[in-house]
Amino acid sequence: MQTLRRLARSLAALLCTACLALGAAAGTGTQDAYPSKPIRIIVPFPPGGGSDLVARTVAARLGERWKQPVLVDNRPGGNTLIAAEAAARAAPDGHTLFVAIDATLAMNQSLYRKLPYDPVKSFVPVTLAITMPMVLAAHPSVGARSMAELLAAARAQPGRLAYAHGALPAQVAGEVFKRAAVVDLLAVPYKGGAPAMTDTVAGQVPLIFDALGPAMPYLQGGKVRALAVTSAARSPLLPEVPTLAESGLPGVDLQTWIGFVVPAGTPLPIIDRLHRELTAILQMPGTRELLTGMGMTVVAGTPAQFAQTIAEDALKFGRIIEAAGIRLD
Repeated sequence: MQTLRRLARSLAALLCTACLALGAAAGTGTQDAYPSKPIRIIVPFPPGGGSDLVARTVAARLGERWKQPVLVDNRPGGNTLIAAEAAARAAPDGHTLFVAIDATLAMNQSLYRKLPYDPVKSFVPVTLAITMPMVLAAHPSVGARSMAELLAAARAQPGRLAYAHGALPAQVAGEVFKRAAVVDLLAVPYKGGAPAMTDTVAGQVPLIFDALGPAMPYLQGGKVRALAVTSAARSPLLPEVPTLAESGLPGVDLQTWIGFVVPAGTPLPIIDRLHRELTAILQMPGTRELLTGMGMTVVAGTPAQFAQTIAEDALKFGRIIEAAGIRLD
């Protein structure tokens, strides 16, 4: 409980910082020399996952607008710690962006006693790009065709059914699911959603919790079968697939998110320009259509709104993680 109180105070400070950054930046204009070299976008997962898809979509359009190379730097592993440390240590000059997920800024501080970065002090929010639900899916060989059948099978053989997960939000979704359903499933961790899905499609693992966006091609191709989504409402892309709440697990409502941050100390005019450029790209009809088609909801909010989301989710997931007894060190 003391940890959560300290977390609340730290996140309140983050929100104030984001508000001040946006207010100050709005009146100063951009720096004429920026950008002066290629832009690097650090992604904490291998190619093919949701963060990578968002990063590459934005990178292509930003490069066109700025006539400057925008490179995607994939640094998977360590529940985003490796990439986050690299981003936190980068020069705060606006030429390095970090694609952060909820695990990076709202979960890891509750999972690790010591982090190689500070979720509050190491970064400044630029914009929350997208949100999306996760999906619980099964390999076609799994006999369960519905959540009721899956729960019956899991209860008949506790600890035997395994599910793959890449990003930490999928692991947390699995823990929330197990607690709500009172079932014992075996978690099989991967360095990202793409390798987790590869093994599920190959039949190495029978179940997977994954973000809906990157899972869609496999669902549409019949490689895996959706059993439920984790959001409060059904996804327009999978209207026939029930929510976990509809499947007898009331109160389960989990969505993952992806946003852009920069190293702390980045000049305010640069943060302002990045915010305007990134939100303009995300709101382009072509970008919105592409991301929506992958199961994502485009947000493109302000730095202060992103900071508010981080603060609220850090407290929410902190309680979930504490109740589940999850520790990673």
